[in-house]
Amino acid sequence: MSSSWDFDPVDRFTAGALGEPGHRVFYIQAAGRGELVTLLAEKEQISALAQTVARLLALLPEDDEDEIDPSDVDLIEPVLQEWRAGSMALDYDEVADRLVFVIEEALAEDDENDPATLRVAATRAQSRAMSEHAAEVVASGRPQCRICGQPMDPEGHNCPGLNGHKEIH
Repeated sequence: MSSSWDFDPVDRFTAGALGEPGHRVFYIQAAGRGELVTLLAEKEQISALAQTVARLLALLPEDDEDEIDPSDVDLIEPVLQEWRAGSMALDYDEVADRLVFVIEEALAEDDENDPATLRVAATRAQSRAMSEHAAEVVASGRPQCRICGQPMDPEGHNCPGLNGHKEIH
């Protein structure tokens, strides 16, 4: 059975990737009380997380929190993943003025164990910095084909929009 964590408050919260575009591995990281937790994630999860946080923050009144130092959003290495992220939920705790993230472990369908969870209560500044950094990380990948929207390798790709008849560079 995997470990669960509850960082309320969290000292550091970020999402990032390691590796070259096309071969990157994505992670979510949280730190607090002397502990560092790293979860393996999918690019689409990181993208959705960044977009959802940005939309939620846009709905909240302006805040006067200090900005986060950009070095606080880089992944801390060595990256040692605990488990793979599955479902994610986001809520806003109005009383504490914190965004609350709950990430459940992805389990195999036949696994009868309860999933482990990572719960993070982050300030708006921490959440904004994570969201902006995650969006940058996702956007820094391979360029998208202007016809089909799929990622292109440096060598180009056989575009399904052209029925694979012409390689696009």
